[in-house]
Amino acid sequence: MLQGTQSANPHNDYCQHFVDTGQRPQNFIRDVGLADRFEEYPKLRELIKLKDDLIASTATPPMYLQTDLHTFDLRDLPTKFDVILVEPPLEEYQHAGVNNVQFWDWQQIMDLDIAQVAAVRSFIFLWCGSSEGLDLGRQCLRKWGFRRCEDICWIRTNINNPGHLKNLEQKAVFQRTKEHCLMGIKGTVRRSTDGDFIHANVDIDLIISEEAEYGSLEKPVEIFHIIEHFCLGRRRLHLFGRDSTIRPGWLTIGPGLTSSNFDPDVYAGYFSNGQITTGCTERIEALRPKSPPPKVKGGPGGRGRGGGITSRGGNFTRGRGRAR
Repeated sequence: MLQGTQSANPHNDYCQHFVDTGQRPQNFIRDVGLADRFEEYPKLRELIKLKDDLIASTATPPMYLQTDLHTFDLRDLPTKFDVILVEPPLEEYQHAGVNNVQFWDWQQIMDLDIAQVAAVRSFIFLWCGSSEGLDLGRQCLRKWGFRRCEDICWIRTNINNPGHLKNLEQKAVFQRTKEHCLMGIKGTVRRSTDGDFIHANVDIDLIISEEAEYGSLEKPVEIFHIIEHFCLGRRRLHLFGRDSTIRPGWLTIGPGLTSSNFDPDVYAGYFSNGQITTGCTERIEALRPKSPPPKVKGGPGGRGRGGGITSRGGNFTRGRGRAR
């Protein structure tokens, strides 16, 4: 029996197991990795492979720009963007041992001129931590012209380094083992009519992966897969990127980069032919989950509106991990 537990079935008491061993309960959720998530679903596995191949073949060469985002004018960028990923160095990361970084407060983040570089229909993904950022991040989205439509949650496991955190936040009662990435939408985008721009229901809104080492700002690479699978737009911008996040198909900007190769004219030339989306193949279209057909006004079940992108009703996600 696990030490200290009075549970009738102590081997399923993962909260007590955490107290006794430092192994977080989420460590025991299975099939959470990209490699094995769809091993029992061959059609979904094929879909993901086909999408990854298409994304790779249509991706622009990686470009990156080392610059101070306090002073850089985003309006100098040569194009609008379909997807913007914002990964600010939040002040709350100080308790996690992050140093040698210029932290940003939420007012500074809100002052970023994101609205000037967002396309008419576009999405934003904002890493906002796990405390006040959940509210202040929503304020940022509204100021930038986006509506919050999803909350992607990163549940951090500690399989490789079990134990209890030694550096808790001041006045903390519980250990925080999750972090949030708010997703916002600009413009009108519907699942049932905008298949040229979005593929909903392909990935999940929950990332379960190992916690970065103490003092690291790294986020799970799965966020890039979620974004690329969902939005077919090729114009992708990552703000506050680092050398480790430079990626084909993305323009990475931030003070944490050690070099630059960004050429505005060359980058704009990648889209001069008007091809701003990855496109789709017949096989992908046949495999991908579809939105239910819109209900006819006055027909059985009342009227429908075709299904927008919202945070409820499973419009963005498909399933979750399973506990063993």
